[in-house]
Amino acid sequence: MVKIAVGSFDDSFSVTSLKAYLAEFIATLIFVFAGVGSAIAYNELTADAALDAPGLVAVAVAHAFALFVGVSIAANISGGHLNPAVTFGLAIGGNITLLTGLFYWIAQLLGSIVASLLLSYVTAKSIPTHGVAGINAFAGVVFEIVVTFGLVYTVYATAADPKKGSLGTIAPIAIGFIVGANILAAGPFSGGSMNPARSFGPAVVSGNFADNWIYWVGPLIGGGLAGLIYGDVFIGSYSPAPVTETYPP
Repeated sequence: MVKIAVGSFDDSFSVTSLKAYLAEFIATLIFVFAGVGSAIAYNELTADAALDAPGLVAVAVAHAFALFVGVSIAANISGGHLNPAVTFGLAIGGNITLLTGLFYWIAQLLGSIVASLLLSYVTAKSIPTHGVAGINAFAGVVFEIVVTFGLVYTVYATAADPKKGSLGTIAPIAIGFIVGANILAAGPFSGGSMNPARSFGPAVVSGNFADNWIYWVGPLIGGGLAGLIYGDVFIGSYSPAPVTETYPP
């Protein structure tokens, strides 16, 4: 069975770990800048009109592309989490220590805040924040649990599973695709965040924390469940094939 590891300060402050935090900061900044920037651009092109079907597709595609790139550029250094829910889910499955995961969170949140600050400066526009629409807060939490579960489960299946084999080469694409698809499904209702950092940075810069708790509770539950099921039930149950010198005819 997979066990959660607390970790040590020596490991969490090693040169390798510090490089990983920087990689998470940069990759998250790039992702959030493109993702939030696409929403600002849509509002600019449509004079702040309500999000329509083409706009939803454009925002979903922007997030999918940006996450694909963000995961790709950080994968060899930090694993390419870019998301506290992904980090939490991987910690539940024993793939990262809790202490190192905490510093990943800090790097991811700072990356999102800096991206939002840069967007606020260069566009001189208000920064859009996530919020529920047409549903209540509880339904919003459930939406975020389900879509984040799908995201973190995909991360496990394509990137963290030791039996992934050549499937690992398409992990960034698969992760980007599931995020884009989930935004198409959840965007009009909960916003389809799946990422506490993606929601937190804009909330900090805009000063609007209404409903922000939804984008912590839902994604962390969803990510934790995915880590528990895939990491503990599936990966944790793997056993080596028996070694034998004789084979049946």
